[in-house]
Amino acid sequence: MNMFTKEELQSCTRCPLSQSRTHALAGEGNMNADMMLIAQAPGELEDKKNRMFIGPSGNILHALLEEANINEDDLYMTNLIKCVLPKNRRPKQSEIKACSMYLDMEIEEIAPKILVPLGYYATKYIFEKYSLHQFARSEFTELIGKLFVADNMQIFPLSHPALLLYRKEFYKNSVVNFNNLRKIIAKK
Repeated sequence: MNMFTKEELQSCTRCPLSQSRTHALAGEGNMNADMMLIAQAPGELEDKKNRMFIGPSGNILHALLEEANINEDDLYMTNLIKCVLPKNRRPKQSEIKACSMYLDMEIEEIAPKILVPLGYYATKYIFEKYSLHQFARSEFTELIGKLFVADNMQIFPLSHPALLLYRKEFYKNSVVNFNNLRKIIAKK
């Protein structure tokens, strides 16, 4: 499986999201990264500007990475869904199925040692991909900040930074989790 080009992604019509997006957002960052962050989908600003994590949740992510001394130049960041979800709604299973081939290509091309799914949907997809245990939505919080290993891949689920826009009380836990992520990276 070869990596797609940005032009191929931009011309994708595999699901109805192609009709409402401005851009289909490819991942960005270090193509030789040991760590890949996987968010759910681009936000409205990311869709308009065709850039990863430049909106409000991006500001929180950048602050968490900086506080944990994780160099963004060492990361590859991408999304499970490559198009903005109308009104930031939850992704449909059909959209995940249609779009996940792009994420699979990115994982194969980058070959990271650590996958960091951000949020429920990215974690659910990665757990299914690597045949880890299935979990109910109510059980997701129990997985946050825990290390899982499958097929020589380390998987470290975290909350999506957008959560902290509404639930600031979780910021301290997020700082701890990002510091633990740095420790995992340091062991590589």
